[in-house]
Amino acid sequence: MPLPDTATELPTPSDLERDPFRFGFVNTYARLPERLYARLNPTPVAAPRLIKVNVELSRTLGLDPQALASNTGVEILAGNRIPIDAEPLALAYAGHQFGHFVPQLGDGRTNLLGEVIARDGARYDIQLKGSGPTPFSRRGDGRAALGPVLREYLVSEAMAALGVPTTRALAAVTTGERVLREVELPGAILTRVAASHLRVGTFQYFAAQGDTEAIRVLADYAIARHYPEAANAQQPYRALLDGVIARQASLIAQWMLLGFVHGVMNTDNSSISGETIDYGPCAFMEAYDPNMVFSSIDRQGRYSYSNQPHAAHWNLARLAESLLPLMTQEAGSEETALAAAYDALAAFSNQFEAARSAGLRRKLGLATERAGDTELAHDLLGRMAANHADFTLTFRRLCDAAAMPEADLAVRALFADPTAYDSWAMQWRQRLQQESVSTQQRTTSMRIANPLFIPRNHMVEDAIDAAVERKDFQPFEQLLAVVTDPFEYRPNLERYSSPARPEQRVSQTFCGT
Repeated sequence: MPLPDTATELPTPSDLERDPFRFGFVNTYARLPERLYARLNPTPVAAPRLIKVNVELSRTLGLDPQALASNTGVEILAGNRIPIDAEPLALAYAGHQFGHFVPQLGDGRTNLLGEVIARDGARYDIQLKGSGPTPFSRRGDGRAALGPVLREYLVSEAMAALGVPTTRALAAVTTGERVLREVELPGAILTRVAASHLRVGTFQYFAAQGDTEAIRVLADYAIARHYPEAANAQQPYRALLDGVIARQASLIAQWMLLGFVHGVMNTDNSSISGETIDYGPCAFMEAYDPNMVFSSIDRQGRYSYSNQPHAAHWNLARLAESLLPLMTQEAGSEETALAAAYDALAAFSNQFEAARSAGLRRKLGLATERAGDTELAHDLLGRMAANHADFTLTFRRLCDAAAMPEADLAVRALFADPTAYDSWAMQWRQRLQQESVSTQQRTTSMRIANPLFIPRNHMVEDAIDAAVERKDFQPFEQLLAVVTDPFEYRPNLERYSSPARPEQRVSQTFCGT
């Protein structure tokens, strides 16, 4: 199941020297049937200005960051100029939004410019987000406000630095125009990079129409692009489902290990590639609370921190439903296909729990697996919740406590009742004594598993407010520099690792639409 042929050729180094604005797009999605997307160009904006180009990511993609930051580059990043080899598309998809099915959503404010082959040989989409209305806009303005663009830039790049599969930010520009939400806000456009923009909702769109052939095209494309090993399986579509389930189980475990709350886990925000996508009302917890909800529109807690594994499993069941006609054909009967789908979905919980338990052991400095480890970790989490202990700092300070018991004082200080930590720490140290690794090895491995810096909500809001209210992007730049190097201690940055004071706390976050 190879990717569709394309007439677009990869640029040679001499091509890029002659034309640094040629991206070398290799547009396989644009070769698929046209009912999968709409062809249209971005809507030009009045006065684009550069906020940021991601120099490291640009070079990884084989692009020239200086060219992207030039006047011509900014015109491209704003949608005012179309690169020579781009084929702008708006993708069709549907989705369950907070459990309610919407048969047509689609890219209502984005344009997929094309795909590039990075220096490592991997294929990536390059997309403009906030680039104007499309046939899927549903009366929306197709634009993005500056605040949500900066939030997505900060959080997606932080997630990449934390080692979590994620879409990334290549660049951001202001548009010189205002967008109307509750109030008028400055407009902006994010250039987003993704392994692809295939979603569970992409399959649902055609399943709702009974278009089995389109589902087959999408499934074959997903296999070729993301799960090539499935092509050689006896039942490739069952293998595709297995692959997506495994990646989602691993992804959600990584979220949970960092205290991350996505906030809007609709099926149209569930990526087939296994990446975190669509950073809207997302946030990192400070005081640990398994029932934490940040999204202003999640009034029932459907996408609370602790419910994220259940939400992911529910989304994967919707993917299985969409793939069922293909699985029936390859299995020989609907009954056999249903049994296969249930079997695939049943594997999610074990895969998630295994990934989360392994991650918790790493966070606690346990190099081997022993009976009782999971209970030890969950005992700590329960005490943290009862005592409002900061999630990130508790685990980070354990790195020092594992090396020297006198560092317990800093951990104890995070608990409303410090004795709650004391009784747990005795059990933890007894368990550490069963390990054979050196203290230095343990501390090093724990610091890799436990970041010091995350994009704390109040810091993100401060950076956004400075940019929106005063056109001051220095706080954004400073915070970005901190959260993209999250594991190493650096002097004079204590305020970035400190929890918000009561008057600074941000308890609600908002979508950008």
